[in-house]
Amino acid sequence: MKTFKLLYIASFAMLLLGCSDYLEEESKGALVGASALTSVEGLEAALTGTYKGLATTWGTGFLHSTSIAATMGGDDVTTHKASNKASFREFDQFNVSETNQRTQALYTGCYKAIQGANNIIENYDRTEGDQQIIDAIVGEAYFLRALSYFWLVRLYGEIPLVTQAVYSEDLLTIEKSTPEEIYALIESDLAIAEEKVPNTKRDPGRPNKGTVKAYLASVYLTQAGWPLKQTDKYALAAAKAKEVIDNKAIYGFELLSNLEDVFENDPTKNGTNETVFQLSTFRGNGTTTNGNYGSAAMPGEESGWDDFFAELDFFNNFPEGIRKEVTFRTEFITADGEVIPWQESQTEHPYYEKYYIKGDERTWSSSVPESMMRYAHVLTIYAEAQARATASPDALAYESINAIRLRAGLEPLSGLSGDEFADAVVQERAWEFAAERTRWFDLIRLEMVEEVNTNKNPDDLQPLGTITKEEYTFPLPFSETSMNENL
Repeated sequence: MKTFKLLYIASFAMLLLGCSDYLEEESKGALVGASALTSVEGLEAALTGTYKGLATTWGTGFLHSTSIAATMGGDDVTTHKASNKASFREFDQFNVSETNQRTQALYTGCYKAIQGANNIIENYDRTEGDQQIIDAIVGEAYFLRALSYFWLVRLYGEIPLVTQAVYSEDLLTIEKSTPEEIYALIESDLAIAEEKVPNTKRDPGRPNKGTVKAYLASVYLTQAGWPLKQTDKYALAAAKAKEVIDNKAIYGFELLSNLEDVFENDPTKNGTNETVFQLSTFRGNGTTTNGNYGSAAMPGEESGWDDFFAELDFFNNFPEGIRKEVTFRTEFITADGEVIPWQESQTEHPYYEKYYIKGDERTWSSSVPESMMRYAHVLTIYAEAQARATASPDALAYESINAIRLRAGLEPLSGLSGDEFADAVVQERAWEFAAERTRWFDLIRLEMVEEVNTNKNPDDLQPLGTITKEEYTFPLPFSETSMNENL
């Protein structure tokens, strides 16, 4: 029994702190502790390891359809009714178990990134070298810790708050922190990151000052809704989003005029100017290839995996026009060249064109960067937050949302009350970011989960039982709760 307990303790510590493999490539010695970070090169290597928690294909983070599965409680995405998609169906049917391997991958990945960030934050004051580079690295570490906790608190609610890099026995009995405590750290981390990161991204897969401001605006908007309901944060969200909009040229952001360019998904191109933050990927390395694009988003008729596709009512209600054309795939081409409409496919659902690789390459892997936030999202944050803060949308709010609508081929909004305008923005965000991991979080903060899952199309997966606020967040993974009774 003693040996069994020690093994559990060891595995818990390694999972929580990410010491086991968040820097697998550094087999000659993990970059943990002060001695390894005395040079800029060491600090940079530690930062690379921090990103790895969020971007390890099939292991942790966001380079596979796990994070899309976690948002299937929304009304935009669903999965196969049978096949091997049981772990996906749990999310869509509000029956997520502690042993769900998908939620485990997200949880582990975020804490691996947190451990790496903690290591840098604790030890960077010993680093010698170019101070501007050091500041940029440290700013990215604060940003990545905030980003990881932002995902964790929205997915799980109360979670362990870990800010130390080195293991101690106290971690074996750590208790959960409240969302208020988690968000306080997120705000603090983003404020520091905002000071330290440069205006220009060091490369496309890194944040700049505009990225940090955009995420801070998103955090404020989220805090204004459920569960905190700190409605004074609407004004803060609008103000921070406006800083990004007013300085978009400095940060290199723009709303692309052509929607087809947004979803071109060309593996030879590393993002666009609409990308606020992305995880860059590389097909040549098996652990850094993007597994969301291609097979995961394709039907069996095209040798796909049927991981995720559109819910029927969402597709049917989607406004006609160019955006619907670039968002959905409604005809499939079999290996022998036969064209099948979605109604005659095995799943009888349309799929997401925006996740096809350029040239319809039938593969599970690509170097398409994983977009985590687009500039269009910043525009919707300002529009909604400003309208809710003042009860009357201003000219910039209309300009922001109408730029998105006009690009989609829709008529501009006008003459709406504050509430009507804000509701219209939320719906516009659903269309614009279909299957991009945003709808679920909107439904949670606005307490609309029950409403949109009522009277679902009978040909879609149905909730198992009555949806309550308990289903707004997921249970912590069994690997955690089985080893620490405080969790």
